[in-house]
Amino acid sequence: ETHDQYPKKMCFDVFGADKIAQFNIQAGEELNVFFDVDAREWNGRWFNSIRAWKVERVGAQGPAAPDASFPPMNAAPAAPVDFAATDEKDDLPF
Repeated sequence: ETHDQYPKKMCFDVFGADKIAQFNIQAGEELNVFFDVDAREWNGRWFNSIRAWKVERVGAQGPAAPDASFPPMNAAPAAPVDFAATDEKDDLPF
């Protein structure tokens, strides 16, 4: 659950015995969870999965600099990129 004005809740998966042991999540802990969101189709219906790939305990000693791969949550959105201007051939299957 987030600490926003209107809290949001998220249910996520931790897959694999090694990740379960590594994360060692206990009920009631405050965590920062990094996750992938995926969707798949089965029998004409779509299902979402939210799978954790990294868990950090809030207040635990971590790196001094924030993770550069993700902007801060309150950062201004970046301008959209026009990929059509640089792609000569679209080879994506979708």
